[in-house]
Amino acid sequence: MHSLHRRPGEGIALAAVRLSALLTGCVVAALLAFLVHFCLPLLDPKTLAGLLTADWRPFHGGFGILAMAAGSLLLALSAVPLAFPVAVGVCCFIHGLGSPRAARLVLRAVQLMTGVPTVVYGFVAVFVLVPLLRAAFHHGSGFSWLAAALGLAVLILPTMTLMIHSQFQVAEPRIRLTAAALGLTRAQRLLHLVVPLSRRGFAAALVLGFGRAVGDTMIPLMLSGNAAQLPGSPLDSLRALTAHIALVVATDSHSLAYLSLFAAGLFLFTATAGVTIALRWIQGGGRP
Repeated sequence: MHSLHRRPGEGIALAAVRLSALLTGCVVAALLAFLVHFCLPLLDPKTLAGLLTADWRPFHGGFGILAMAAGSLLLALSAVPLAFPVAVGVCCFIHGLGSPRAARLVLRAVQLMTGVPTVVYGFVAVFVLVPLLRAAFHHGSGFSWLAAALGLAVLILPTMTLMIHSQFQVAEPRIRLTAAALGLTRAQRLLHLVVPLSRRGFAAALVLGFGRAVGDTMIPLMLSGNAAQLPGSPLDSLRALTAHIALVVATDSHSLAYLSLFAAGLFLFTATAGVTIALRWIQGGGRP
């Protein structure tokens, strides 16, 4: 019965959407198969044991990637908490705490930030942020975990802000009449009704921010110092997996160090997939 009332072209659009979903799934499966295939030579027990260490000394037979894996997680887990409160504050300013004119200007600025190339953020940070950190703490060169985390926080801020902004836009019409009937001000409506209704948007913003931070290459490459070590403090250098892949693939293509890059890629793939699946599970109320 439903198909009798289907609009012209709706069937074609639905088929196109299904085909796109199928192709996307096939591409993801192909990427996973590609990474697994090139990781097979690393499954030798001795090789695998060496890979799962923090000892990266390729000229002495050390190919451990755990220090770089820890570096990626440390950067993402420090950048997201820095960016998230700012993103929420910016959205609250746009949706009621600021004047309409100022809110429009702030929103346009955030939208403009999404189009700025990552390398531009990196160059600005190299010539502004790094000298400030060096002068403020008098420790090291300034190229550090802290510098990269601050750079990544600025990078992921527009993405997180726009995700929360879109959720606020969905929530506001649902409570507009109720808020008016209760005599709530714009700020009260925002803080007591819109924000609590936007929990899923907050979760999506956190996941997108985390995925962007884990997957970025230029900011860690330019700002973290790229020392293959476990940092002792935020002022120490570290190396992220993405930067590690870029550095090694530019100089080698045949050794075990090169093969270890596929293990690094597989780690990034599974980390991002795991976070996304967990979010879907949480948003579904515990249903897969």
